[in-house]
Amino acid sequence: QVQLIESGGGLVQTGGSLRLSCTASGRTFSNYHMSWFRQAPGKQREWVAVITSEGNTNLADSVRGRFTIFRDNDKNTLYLQMIMLKPEDTAVYYCAADPSRRGIWDYWGQGTQVTVSS
Repeated sequence: QVQLIESGGGLVQTGGSLRLSCTASGRTFSNYHMSWFRQAPGKQREWVAVITSEGNTNLADSVRGRFTIFRDNDKNTLYLQMIMLKPEDTAVYYCAADPSRRGIWDYWGQGTQVTVSS
């Protein structure tokens, strides 16, 4: 069982920045693929970014150039650095873990709210 706890959400103005954190339980965090997803009101959950256990990253087109995903395996923590935030980035952000590295997100955090005011 893996527990994920997100933090760092909040209210920010357009153009502002936030850093989200996701701390994971377990002793093998470095072996997990990790992702960020988000869900805006009335919309489906969408994938935002991924970082593999090897440290390879990829981001959705809508956030590329503004968001950065990275991890600190010594702290069992995943991060999402967000800059140049837009109102359309407003959503609940979730981290997810794929310990088996099969592309299946077996574990999810509770989510953290990000609100970008115009």
